[in-house]
Amino acid sequence: MKRLTVAGRLLITVLILGALFAGYKYLGGEQALEKIATTAQNSSTTAETSVAERSEADGSESTSAPDNQATDTRSGSFNYTAPAPVNGTLKGVVELGASGFNSFIVRIDNQKRWKLEKAEFGNSLVLENMATDDDVRMGLKRYIGSMLDFGVSGKEIHFVVSSGAAKADVTQKISRALKSLGYVVNQVTPEQEGQLGLRSVLPEEYTSRAFVTDIGSGNTKISWLDGSKIKSVETYGAKYFQAGPDDKTVYNEVAAKAKQIPASQRKTCFIIGGVPFEMAKEVRQGKERYTVLKAPDAYQLENAKSKAGVNIYKAIAEATGCEQFVFDWDANFTIGFLLSL
Repeated sequence: MKRLTVAGRLLITVLILGALFAGYKYLGGEQALEKIATTAQNSSTTAETSVAERSEADGSESTSAPDNQATDTRSGSFNYTAPAPVNGTLKGVVELGASGFNSFIVRIDNQKRWKLEKAEFGNSLVLENMATDDDVRMGLKRYIGSMLDFGVSGKEIHFVVSSGAAKADVTQKISRALKSLGYVVNQVTPEQEGQLGLRSVLPEEYTSRAFVTDIGSGNTKISWLDGSKIKSVETYGAKYFQAGPDDKTVYNEVAAKAKQIPASQRKTCFIIGGVPFEMAKEVRQGKERYTVLKAPDAYQLENAKSKAGVNIYKAIAEATGCEQFVFDWDANFTIGFLLSL
């Protein structure tokens, strides 16, 4: 090799590289690389989709269960279009909870017709790393600022503390900070929460033949109209398993509460809440606003909270004989609060 010229050495090197390349092609190396590249691309796409789905799932107070699924197809659709507001005013409302905020920007006209313009679910940024009242106040200023940037007037931003979060220490701290900024913090009872939920979700055409259910983590609210008066009852929420009662005990109590609904108003139920959100995801078609849920036994849920929520759903369904449970993707009891102003 020492006697070879530089040109000779280069020639030998080229021949060796050529042989290696031919072997690589023969053994399918190029296809392997292409397969790896395709797998990586698919993984990236899946990750992006998962983030989007998780972002959507944070719209409820529930923890999503990846194994949740409906075993058969949806029984039908709900053909109803909510009336759109004419002109109207932008109003913002924020639900305060111990683990985060749900916020809604809604356009409402003078006839109480409304349209959801923007929603953020499970926003916990203002709760993280905030040890002092000043930290909370600064975080809330940024949060309020984003609503102002959207076009909501400062006097049209409202804050509501849900009945399940009113006693949480962090909620009390946030309430103090909001008061120092000049905002009124509105606390609601479970009964009021049920009444406000009905205001947001029950269409006028269904006032005499339907009822409303809001399955929350801390409690479930069942409400209906008795003439011009809203009746509302409270029972176990989807986290009842943390407190100890067994499924049968909860089922029996929920069923007893549901039987208070007049027989003439049991045909359709408009349902909202975390676990109904999980069930609706499995059968939603496109971006429809209203999704008809399957029967309780059609869902196979692994998450403990989801299972508990389905037990509540089943108790209501069997006690009332309701033929149609309709999930509304836009409604929330805090929107009912705006409609009551």
